[in-house]
Amino acid sequence: MELQGMAPEVAKKFKYWQTRTIIASMIGYALFYFVRKNLSIAMPAMQDDLGITKGDLGLFLTLHGLLYGVSKFANGFVGDRVNARYFMVTGLVLSAACNIWFGFSSAVVMFGIVWMLNGWFQGMGFPPCARLLTHWIPPTQLATKMSVWNTSHSVGAGLVVIVCGYIVSLGWRWCFWFPSIIALVGAVGLWFALRDTPRSVGLPELNSKKGVEEKEDTSAEFKQFVRKNVFGNPAIWVLAIANFFVYIVRYAVLDWGPTLLGEWKGVSIHHAGWMVAAFEISGIVGMLVAGWATDRFFGGRGPRVCVICMALATVFVALFWGISQPPMWLATLLLGAAGFCIYGPQALVGIAAANIATKKAAATAVGFTGLFGYASTLVSGWGLGLLAQHYGWNIAVGALILIAIMGTLIFMAAWSAKANGYDND
Repeated sequence: MELQGMAPEVAKKFKYWQTRTIIASMIGYALFYFVRKNLSIAMPAMQDDLGITKGDLGLFLTLHGLLYGVSKFANGFVGDRVNARYFMVTGLVLSAACNIWFGFSSAVVMFGIVWMLNGWFQGMGFPPCARLLTHWIPPTQLATKMSVWNTSHSVGAGLVVIVCGYIVSLGWRWCFWFPSIIALVGAVGLWFALRDTPRSVGLPELNSKKGVEEKEDTSAEFKQFVRKNVFGNPAIWVLAIANFFVYIVRYAVLDWGPTLLGEWKGVSIHHAGWMVAAFEISGIVGMLVAGWATDRFFGGRGPRVCVICMALATVFVALFWGISQPPMWLATLLLGAAGFCIYGPQALVGIAAANIATKKAAATAVGFTGLFGYASTLVSGWGLGLLAQHYGWNIAVGALILIAIMGTLIFMAAWSAKANGYDND
């Protein structure tokens, strides 16, 4: 059932809950970034204070990302079957607790353990959101509205680097304590604002056959559906593999941006925070444009937009690399342009996977693509850190360009993929 087929009073109530769910989950997911992307600003101060090397810091990023990817994948199965409200709030509270613990630590081994735990709990953030969005938004509107929702990534990551860029002057530990307090307050608000599916508030489910009550699949039926529509779907495999390359480029800037800009371009930590925020803020606009263009001009076929965006991102990263001493405004402009382009694929991979897998397995499909995305931290975290440590940032960013080219070519393999899987549901 679509909104047009509902009685006016039912459609009005549905629209209210749809809007409330999108806004509440956006704020909630942005707060996950408050207790995840705060490390990048703290890293230069941690190097000076504790003598931690780039290799060690890169290893933290890699272990965190790998465990996050596994958690996102594993929790995707759970997220399709449990109450999204309970699941999301629990993950945010536990992530905040890990950050508080991290702030009180000083040993390298303890940093690694706590940040790995944080990676696992972070994986409880997106799966419930995928469940919520695919239950509350019709597939014909998913690219546009979920792109709006996806701005939560950039809002959270952008705000936290700006905030931490100032409070780091109080000591790097405050980069973990202060965002944790904000996240805990937000978790309370999320508990009161969210509900689960339309059925949980007495509304009809979307995409259900008229006159037929929609029931939850049994465990065996769900597993069979996932095998066929997620793991047996070539388009989802292409999106997942391409996501590996998207996230290398994205996280290279988010995780290493302040360090790279300071050491390679001579930018102060305060300005570096704003420049990385520009990457994120431009990404917000890029997501919105990519989502709108997908529904408006490409009939919901996200992979086609991904090809265009990834190719343009490659061009702007190459320009940033090729100009050795750009003025501040030009360096910021090039980073912003790269962010505008890379966040199109970042958003559309999950949107396309969710639409292809349908609402029955959206969290599983998104978790699967996320597994590949966060496996990328082997390269963007540890790999890039070692490359910069031994060969310099010029070589490291040059390697990033080759990675972006590979991602563009892989996206092309999904050019003919269907817009959604509901015809096969």
